[in-house]
Order: sequence, then C-alpha cells, then structure tokens
Amino acid sequence: MTAFEALVLGVIEGLTEFLPVSSTGHLTLAAHLLKIPVESDNFAKSFLIVIQLGAILAVLSLYLKRFLQDFEVWKRIVVAFIPTGIIGFGLYRVIKDHILGNDLIVVVALVGVGVVLLFVDRWLQGHQRYDDVDQMPLGRALLIGTFQGLAAIFPGTSRSAATIVGGMLSGLSRRAAAEFSFILAVPTMLAASGYDLYKSANTFPHEGYGLMAIGFVAAFITALLTVRWLLEFVSRNTFVPFAIYRILIGVVYAMFFLR
Repeated sequence: MTAFEALVLGVIEGLTEFLPVSSTGHLTLAAHLLKIPVESDNFAKSFLIVIQLGAILAVLSLYLKRFLQDFEVWKRIVVAFIPTGIIGFGLYRVIKDHILGNDLIVVVALVGVGVVLLFVDRWLQGHQRYDDVDQMPLGRALLIGTFQGLAAIFPGTSRSAATIVGGMLSGLSRRAAAEFSFILAVPTMLAASGYDLYKSANTFPHEGYGLMAIGFVAAFITALLTVRWLLEFVSRNTFVPFAIYRILIGVVYAMFFLR
C-alpha cells in the first residue's frame, strides 16, 4: 500500500462510514481497483478497521457535549452495545479470517440491505414516534444493537444502515435514527479498532503506522463534513436515494469482480 492509496481509502472511509451505503463494501471495491489484496493481506484488513478511528473522532468532536452531559443517551448506548459486543468479539476471528474481503458476501449484502432499506423507509413513513433518542424506550436500544451486531458479521451490510433500520423499526424519526447511529458508532468502533490493534499490531510492516496515520486524518476530515451534511439531508428527505445507490453499486460490483 502506498501513501496515496492510504489517502484514497481514508477519504472513502470518511465519506461512507456514516452513510447507509456500507463503508466496508466501498473500501473492498476500492481495494480491488487499487489492486490491494485485502482478502489475503492481514495489514490491509487491519488498516480498513483502524482508520475508522478517524471517523469516530469526527463524531466525538460534534457530539462531545452530549456525550458528557446526556446520561439518558449513555444508558441506551450501553444497552445497544451488549449484543454488538457479544456478536463482534465472539466472531472476531471468523469475520477477519474468512468473511472480510469476500466479494460474494459484499454483493449480496449491498443489494439485499438496499432492498430492505427501501421498503422500511417507505413502510414506516409517517409512523415514527420519537424525535429524539432520549424519548425511545430503553429496551428498544437492544434491538438496534442486535442489528448492529449482525452488520458486523457481513461486510457490505453497513453498520450505519443496520442501526438506522433498527432505529426506525424502534420508532425513531429518520434524523433521530441517524443521530443514534452516529453516537452508537463511537464505543462500537473504538472497541473494534482497539481490539484489532491489540491482536495484530505486532505484525504490521515498518511503514504501517504512517499509512494508518494518513488514512486516519483523511477519514476524520471527510467524516466531519459527511455527518453534518447527512443530518441536514435526512431532515428533509428519505433514505430511498441511498437504497437505490446500494443496489446499483452492488450490481456493478458483481459484474466486474464476481467470477
């Protein structure tokens, strides 16, 4: 991996992490185009996981006051993280060794979740009961966390899409579902990135940390802009454009990279 490739992947991570389009799917597709062998390169797999920290820092900077003062949000974060942690940590080695980088899984998840997002958005239109995360019953956070945990298993699903769908099914408005998706990403991705660094750091090449730093900074800047834009967008629009985009990109992916 070159510094330029690390920069490109960092920008893609920041642009796609919080949109319901699958950052992993886009990063895997970009790695193919850049001829980076993600399926067989453990450093490349770790790079794609760790640069998520840049995107996380963007959310922390935007929601720091709420993290420090809103205990109701923290209660929902803790409840939602329980199923995510059980699934993610329990299947970590299976996900990294056998699932991450699998093209067929990425394509099926991109298209399948796109269809789900399309129908859920249309089906629940006008039926949202909670305009803020604090209003949502605590138990419903468990459903959202389960959706997030399942998304961790299958690359291409999109953690953001899964938590947004789970949030809307739990009665959150589009904007509130997106905000909880952002906030819930912080402990989830900190845990995933930290655990991967703990397990894999001693195998990184000498230049690996420099490449990760480039990807980290690029992801932070682009995620900061993307989160602000998405909140404004979903306040006035549906998730349908993202659902259609997922289906289209999944079809293109299949045409060029499935053999």
